Amino acid sequence: MMNFRSYLLALPRSNKRILQILTDVLLVWFALWMAFVVRLGIDDMINPVKMHVWLFIAAPMIAVPLFIRFGMYRAVMRYFGNDALVAIIKAVSLSSLVLAVVVYWYSNHENVVPRSIIFNYWWLSLIMLGGLRLAMRQYFLGDWFAAAQHVPFTSRDDGLPRVAIYGAGAAGNQLVAALRMGRVMRPVAFIDDDESIADRIISGLQVFKPEQIQQMIERTGAQELLLAIPSSSRARRREILGLLERFPLHIRSVPGFMDLASGRVKVDDIQEVDIADLLGRDAVPVQGELLEHCIKEQCVLVSGAGGSIGSELCRQILALGPTTLLLYDHSEFNLYSILGELEQRINRESLSVRVLPILGSVRNPQKLLEVMQSWHVDTVYHAAAYKHVPMVEHNIGEGVLNNVIGTLNTAQAALQAGVANFVLISTDKAVRPTNVMGSTKRLAEMILQALSREVAPVLFGDKANVSRVNKTRFTMVRFGNVLGSSGSVIPLFHKQIKAGGPLTVTHPKITRYFMTIPEAAQLVIQAGSMGRGGDVFVLDMGEPVRIVELAEKMIHLSGLSIRSDKNSHGDIEIEFTGLRPGEKLYEELLIGDNVIATQHPMIMCANEDMLPWDELKKLLSNLLGAVEKDNYVHVRQLLRETVSGYAPEGEIVDWIYLQKRFNV
Repeated sequence: MMNFRSYLLALPRSNKRILQILTDVLLVWFALWMAFVVRLGIDDMINPVKMHVWLFIAAPMIAVPLFIRFGMYRAVMRYFGNDALVAIIKAVSLSSLVLAVVVYWYSNHENVVPRSIIFNYWWLSLIMLGGLRLAMRQYFLGDWFAAAQHVPFTSRDDGLPRVAIYGAGAAGNQLVAALRMGRVMRPVAFIDDDESIADRIISGLQVFKPEQIQQMIERTGAQELLLAIPSSSRARRREILGLLERFPLHIRSVPGFMDLASGRVKVDDIQEVDIADLLGRDAVPVQGELLEHCIKEQCVLVSGAGGSIGSELCRQILALGPTTLLLYDHSEFNLYSILGELEQRINRESLSVRVLPILGSVRNPQKLLEVMQSWHVDTVYHAAAYKHVPMVEHNIGEGVLNNVIGTLNTAQAALQAGVANFVLISTDKAVRPTNVMGSTKRLAEMILQALSREVAPVLFGDKANVSRVNKTRFTMVRFGNVLGSSGSVIPLFHKQIKAGGPLTVTHPKITRYFMTIPEAAQLVIQAGSMGRGGDVFVLDMGEPVRIVELAEKMIHLSGLSIRSDKNSHGDIEIEFTGLRPGEKLYEELLIGDNVIATQHPMIMCANEDMLPWDELKKLLSNLLGAVEKDNYVHVRQLLRETVSGYAPEGEIVDWIYLQKRFNV
C-alpha cells in the first residue's frame, strides 16, 4: 500500500488528471445506474443502459466539462478542504439541472425517465464524488484513523511522539493538519479554555479543559504540548505557562500571525517557548509619528548593523520608508547575513529602499566622515560597541577604544557632516558601573552630552583648532538586557538544556531587566525622535527578573525536572559559578532620582551630571595615552574620577596587564 501510494503521488500531473476524469466518468455512470435501482428496485427493473443508452452517454458529457470548469481537477487531494467540497456541490448540482433539461427535451412516451431519477442521481453523485475524494485525502495523508482515535478499539502505536495542542482555534486545527501530513508528531488531544467546546471532538481529537490536563496525559500518553494561541496577549500566555509548568510536558509553541503573514515562518514551524511570554508584559503600542520622524524619506546609517540590536533596528527602519539605509559594520559575516535578509524582504514586499553594506570600523574616523558626507546621512543610530562584561574586563584597551573612542569618532563625523539626528544605544550597566564596559558606555554618553551643549566646538584631535558649527541633535537611549541577543543568557540556557545540563547561574540572587529585541528597537527609534539634544532616555524595563527562576522555568517547560539535594533523581542541575569579573548582582537604570516623564508611557528622560567639552577633551587625551601605554591602573583611575559611581570590584584582570605583571 505504501508503494502504491508513492507511485500515485509520483505520477505526472497530466496523468493524475486523466485518472481522475476516468474515475469520475465511472462514478457518474454508477450513480445514474444506482438512481434507477433506488427508484425501480433491482427485481423489477429493466436494464436502464439498454432502455436509456442516450442518457448514459449524455450524463458524463455534461458532467465532466462542468467539473473541469469548477476546478475539481485542480484541487490537490492531500490538501482537499471545504472550498473543494463546495465546488463539487456546485458542479454536481448544475450538471444534474442540465441533465434534467436534457431529459425533459429528449425523452419520449416509449422511454419515459422517472423524474425522481434526476434527484437520486444528484445526491448519489455528491456522495460518491465527494466521498471518494475525502477517502483519498485520508489515504494520501496515511492516517486512516486520525478522525476516529477517540473511538474504542482504533488506537495504535505508530512510534511518533504524542503531542497535545493548547488552543482548538484556527491555528490549532491548521497545526493538526500539518502534523498529520508531516508524520513527525502525532496529535492526540486539544486543550482549550472555551467551556462551550469542552469534551467535544474537533478534527478527531477530544477537547480537554485546562484543569483536566493530568487526566489528558494519563489517557493519551502525551509527552509534549504545543501552544497554538498566537493571538493571545503575553500576560495570558504567562498565566498558561504558569499552569503548565507543574506537568511533565515539553512545552513548545507555533509562531504568531505576524510572523506567518510576513512569510518568515510556517504554521508547522515549532519553536521553543518564547521567554518573553514568561515575563508576561505586553508591548505598548507604538506611536507612528515618533517612528517615522527621523527615518521617513531620509538617509539612515546604523553602525554595528550586524549585531543583535543593530540588525533589529535595520529591520524596523526598512519598514518606515527611508530612501537609503547604510549598514556599517566591521564584521563581514554579520554584514553579509543582515544584507541578505533585508534584500529578500525588499524583493518580497517591493520596497523602494536602497540598502548598502559598508565594511568599516568606528575606530576609523576618516572612513566614517567620508561615508556620512558622501551619502548626506540624516540620521545615525550608533549601536556598535563591545557589550560582554567579562570579555571587556579582560580586554580593557579594546573596550575603551571601541566604546569610547569609537563613539567619539562617530559623533564627531556626524557633527562635521551635518547629520541632523544622532542616537546612541546605551545600557543600564552605565549606571554606577562596577565594570569597564559600563564605565566606557557612561563615558560615551558624557561625550554626547558635552557635544550637545556646544554651539561651535573644537573637535578632539583637531590640531588646526577650528570651531565647527554643531547642527546635530545628540540623544542617548539606555536600557537593560534584550532577550536573545548575542551573549544573552537565554540561548545559553537552551544549549545547556539540550546538552543535558547543568545550567550555569552566577549567583542565586542575581537579577536582570529584560526586554525583547523588537520592542527595544522600536522604543530606541521613538526615543530618538523626542530628543532636544543631550537627552538621556531610559526605557521602562518592567520588573527585574531573578535569573535562577528563569532557569527553573525553562527546565520545567522543557518537560524536565530539577536535580537537587531534595530531588536526586531530577534531570538537570542548576550550578552556581560565582560572579564573573565586573559583574553586579543588580542593575539600575538611573544614576539619580531626577527623572521626567515623556509623551511615551514607556520612555523617561533622566537628568544626569556631565562635564564641559574642553574638560572632557583633556580627559580623553589622558585616557587614550594610558591605553596606548597599556597602563590600565591609570585607565581605571581616570574612569573612577570621571564616571559617577564607578566602583570596580577586585583586581585588574586584563590579559596584557596580568602577563606583564607575571613576567616581572
